[in-house]
Amino acid sequence: MEIHAQRVGVTGAHGPLLRPTTLRIGAGEFVLVAGEPGAGHTALGLALSGRLRPSTGSVLLDGSDDPAELRERVALVDAPEVNEPEAALKLSTVVGEELAMIGRRSGRKAVADWLVDHGADAHANSRFEHVPADLRCALLLELAAARPGVRTLVLDSPDRYHGTPETWLALARAQVSPERSVVALCSTSTARLLDVPAARLGEDNTPEVETEEPEVQETTA
Repeated sequence: MEIHAQRVGVTGAHGPLLRPTTLRIGAGEFVLVAGEPGAGHTALGLALSGRLRPSTGSVLLDGSDDPAELRERVALVDAPEVNEPEAALKLSTVVGEELAMIGRRSGRKAVADWLVDHGADAHANSRFEHVPADLRCALLLELAAARPGVRTLVLDSPDRYHGTPETWLALARAQVSPERSVVALCSTSTARLLDVPAARLGEDNTPEVETEEPEVQETTA
């Protein structure tokens, strides 16, 4: 499965939210996308997941412009002010709601068992805002990856709450498989700390193709 964002831009009521951005995400790839604060991280995440129609450009899934298919195949994870869990909810409540959404058993015992399986039972009654950052990131990625049909995860700005970027980077990369790709959106300063190649918000990130000049064969008279 390949996602191709072609000159995707988003304009809000008071101006641009996302400058035209071009990038490709292939099956089994990890893609880091960086931009300055306010450059449109969440807008790109919403567009890639078929939840926001771009003002310019398009998002193609295997060559098809089909937002419904994107919504089925792409999960937006922990987007601020969009689908991040409420800070005051207990972790067990957040997990129960997520399990119910994906058609899993979500009763008290099912949630307790899930938390034990994922090493999070000690925090079951903690407010979500007090769950350790690495555990928060790991659990939300696991829940998103468990959604039926999802083949791409878009992790939105984990550096806003995570002081150690290497940790969330490792968690995001661990979700990559031959069938699943992962996109992580972060700030440019975080990308520099990670020293990892990153696509840029508001830019054409199409890889340059090197062309070789044809060899000139010498002829003899």
